[in-house]
Amino acid sequence: MPSPRVLGLVLAGGAGKRLSPLTADRAKPAVPFGGLYRLIDFVLSNLVNAGYLRIAVLTQYKSHSLDRHITTTWRMSNLLGNYITPVPAQQRLGPRWFAGSADAIHQSLNLVYDDDPDIVVVFGADHVYRMDPRQMVAQHVASGAGVTVAGLRVPRAEAGGFGVIQTGPDGRTIEAFLEKPTDPPGLPDSPDEVFASMGNYVFSTDVLIDALRKDAADEDSRHDMGGDIIPMLVAQRTAAVYDFAANDVPGTTGRDHGYWRDVGTLDSYFEAHMDLCALDPVFNLYNRQWPIFTSVPSLPPAKFVHDDPLRTGSAVNSIVSNGVIVSGGTVRSSVLSPGVRVNSWSEIDRAVLLDNAVVGRGAVVRDAILDKSVQVSPGAQVGVDKERDRARGFTVSPGGITVVGKGLTVID
Repeated sequence: MPSPRVLGLVLAGGAGKRLSPLTADRAKPAVPFGGLYRLIDFVLSNLVNAGYLRIAVLTQYKSHSLDRHITTTWRMSNLLGNYITPVPAQQRLGPRWFAGSADAIHQSLNLVYDDDPDIVVVFGADHVYRMDPRQMVAQHVASGAGVTVAGLRVPRAEAGGFGVIQTGPDGRTIEAFLEKPTDPPGLPDSPDEVFASMGNYVFSTDVLIDALRKDAADEDSRHDMGGDIIPMLVAQRTAAVYDFAANDVPGTTGRDHGYWRDVGTLDSYFEAHMDLCALDPVFNLYNRQWPIFTSVPSLPPAKFVHDDPLRTGSAVNSIVSNGVIVSGGTVRSSVLSPGVRVNSWSEIDRAVLLDNAVVGRGAVVRDAILDKSVQVSPGAQVGVDKERDRARGFTVSPGGITVVGKGLTVID
């Protein structure tokens, strides 16, 4: 049988308020991650590695840096009819912006009509993971379902933080969609686990269009994919779950198989970076069989200088990007993005430093995130005294991570 024609729609319009101040000047999917990447690079890499090369990215909130990243990095061959394009809110149905994720697609149905796909893959833009969506599409086609929802196995005790998929006795048909339940039923094959929705969906095109039209006519709807469209199709008995644990991505290891992180909070964003720094990474960026693509800046290789017992430039259990200079400072369990400068006698411990941040001589940065172009003055401290950090106007997460906003200067 011929392969189905697949259109990818990536939902990238979220404001990401829980990641503030990192989202004060950019959309959540444009937030840098892992040194060289942006969050949207993970979903786009998964789709492209699978051979799905016609993708529209629906944007809305502070989208300039996201649009620029997509248009300069993710260029496909027009000769073959492939494209990855940002699509802003266009007010095609009247003078209003997107009212929710379902409304974003409904207002952009011209993209679906123009492409005429058999299958529409609707994925979120702000998760860190590897996935081969071809396997999910294959199950969807074979099952005859109208929609297939990717489900992540999580302990029942943690279900209260997720939208939970309740399946029937066959373990695949979705019988209910439960929003942050306190005592959900376990899975048929694993009573102590539940399926948490990953926010990734595969639709048969006609089912998607029909559901969006009905939802648009419902004045009481929130026009949300997970909150309204999926429950509608569950009620119609045409929704199925795809077990993410069954997804076999080339090149994955036993340690990072099934890795998925929703980095929607400052603490989860920080911990996902720490996953990268482990000796045996929980998420392995070095998988060449399923690479994460991005635009690499034209900067020289990283450099470490000064070899003195009291002034040695070093980095241990850390990710160091190109253009970084570690000049007599010490870096441990940290991620340094392009252009970062770490000066003599400074200490960086469990920190994420975004592009062009500079740490002055004798400064200390610990349990902290520094946004782009932050300047830490000589002798200053960030993350050491949380109360002082708050008094200086810096954000401190519930988990105790200090975040310094873009372009700020930290003084002693």
